[in-house]
Amino acid sequence: MVSGTKRILFFFLLSLTFLVNTNTAEAQLLGAAKTTEEPVKVPDDSLGRRTPQGTVNGFIKALGDQNYLRASQYLVLSKRSYRKTAERIEIAKTFQKLLDQGGNFSPSSILSNKELGRLDDNLTTGIDLVGNVSTDKIDIQLYLENQSDDSEPALWLFSAETVEAIRGADISGEKTFLDRVLPKFLKDRKLGNVPIGHWGVVVVMAVVTYLLSRLLIFVLIFLIQKVWKKADTEKGTAIIDAFTLPVQMYLTVILFVAFTQRMGISIIVRQRFSIIIITIGIVAFLILLWRMTDFVSMYTRSRMNNRGRASAVSAVLFLSRTMKAAIVVIGIIALLGIIGVDVTAGLAALGIGGIALALGAQKTIENFVGSVSLIADQPLRVGDYCRVDDIKGTVEAIGMRSTTLRTPARTIVTIPNGQLSASKIENYAHRDRFIFNPIFGFRMETTPDQMRYLLVELKSLLLAHPSVINTPPIVRFTGITADALKVEITAYIEAINFETSQEVQEDLLLRMLDIIESSGTSLAYPSQTLYMTRDTPVSNEKAEAVAKTVKKWKKNGELQLPKFDPKRVEELKGSIKYPDEGSFNPDDEETLL
Repeated sequence: MVSGTKRILFFFLLSLTFLVNTNTAEAQLLGAAKTTEEPVKVPDDSLGRRTPQGTVNGFIKALGDQNYLRASQYLVLSKRSYRKTAERIEIAKTFQKLLDQGGNFSPSSILSNKELGRLDDNLTTGIDLVGNVSTDKIDIQLYLENQSDDSEPALWLFSAETVEAIRGADISGEKTFLDRVLPKFLKDRKLGNVPIGHWGVVVVMAVVTYLLSRLLIFVLIFLIQKVWKKADTEKGTAIIDAFTLPVQMYLTVILFVAFTQRMGISIIVRQRFSIIIITIGIVAFLILLWRMTDFVSMYTRSRMNNRGRASAVSAVLFLSRTMKAAIVVIGIIALLGIIGVDVTAGLAALGIGGIALALGAQKTIENFVGSVSLIADQPLRVGDYCRVDDIKGTVEAIGMRSTTLRTPARTIVTIPNGQLSASKIENYAHRDRFIFNPIFGFRMETTPDQMRYLLVELKSLLLAHPSVINTPPIVRFTGITADALKVEITAYIEAINFETSQEVQEDLLLRMLDIIESSGTSLAYPSQTLYMTRDTPVSNEKAEAVAKTVKKWKKNGELQLPKFDPKRVEELKGSIKYPDEGSFNPDDEETLL
């Protein structure tokens, strides 16, 4: 009994142990399943060599601190001879001397701050050109090269070819201009590890180049005034004033860079001033754009005022202000980029905001574009009488958003410019002639001779009238309708405006009524006339004669139905005399005489 109890207890403890181990294993498996692998964070380089910009800035800082051993760590020194500390320091010092004598780096803001470097410089990926050294004896291009493969973080160093060219450069006996002219105490005393004389020369050169640029601008303006005849006019003076300050700023920058590099000012000083130089260049360009916008706006508004186009003046002012706002925004973005601020997020926000604004102000933008097209194409002007779709009226104002018309009923109709630019516009104000196109219907009792009389006299009136253009006018008997004989007249009246043309048209119609009255007939009215008469029997003799004629045609095969015989057609051609007997014949010499 006891042994059985022990056996049961043993199996119970064994089962409990198995369950505990199983739960522990499941917990470990579940915990392992919930654990996610975190991305490996790329460690920062203590010397900032992950990007070309960081490498150049770190190298310049090391030179400024005169820590040449640290500066050598920005160079590819893979040869065995370069493992000596003295050799590494010597190469870094040689590099600094070459840069002081005639070298320069690209401004920090232009250098790439990406680990991949620049991809748009037509160089192999992993190689960036960051500057050059140019003296009377040597010309070295300064390249950075990424020393890591794709699986490792980037490490940008001055390439082995660049280091070899620097090491092989002969700088013995080479002294810069400042080394030869500066007193010893200005070279020994230093500010920011740079001889204090270099800082003083930079200040002096800034003043000298500014004064020299002003002198050059004065001479240039003097020559322009001598050569250009319109230089003394208002437009010529405005153009010269617009270019003077920006060109002077550019000249100052160019002269300053050229002189400081040739004089041997320390690369540390010049690199620190590079941001200021680029900033001045950008500001000069923005000032030029601003002044050119003012000039174009002023010149255009003057021309529009002289032509009496007030609506165009408002459009020009709006475009000028928009252009200036764009110049300010572009300038701020460019300056922020120069000082190292990442403007990518700002540009994305501006793009999204611009899209939202464009969607919200879609109709406003449409009307503005429509007003610009109206000003450019000029389909109508203030004071023109025109028809827009089914609306007739006189244009009273053309604004930036809409155009107003005064209808003949003296009401005001406002049409959005976007809709107006897409509408069919008929302008009556610029007609060079006015059409005169009455259609007369004469009574059916009018005889042929009366019709001939009317055709001759009506055309004679048009030919004789001094306000009718001799194109010549057209007077034709055009048809017989159910209740009238139709005569159509087409002529053009020469008049300076619509009111005058109405006066001429009135005179012509009154004279035509006199001619119609003198002819003995009258105008027909839409009416029906009922004739009460006895039925006249059909003439049997004429019917028999016609039947014999048709029978003869059939017998001889001469019935010209359904088609005419070509021989018969030739016989009929020209058999009728036209004009009729007694009509004027312009080809008759006796008639002309």
